Amino acid sequence: MQVSVRDNNVDQALRALKKKLQREGVFREMKLKQHFEKPSEK
Repeated sequence: MQVSVRDNNVDQALRALKKKLQREGVFREMKLKQHFEKPSEK
């Protein structure tokens, strides 16, 4: 995944990156994998 920074505007690039990550479902997956869950608990 790649986001370009234009005119040294890092805030705008960061917002674009967060939006892309959210669309891909990365945040949801990270939240699920924060703690180990035994197969019997699933």
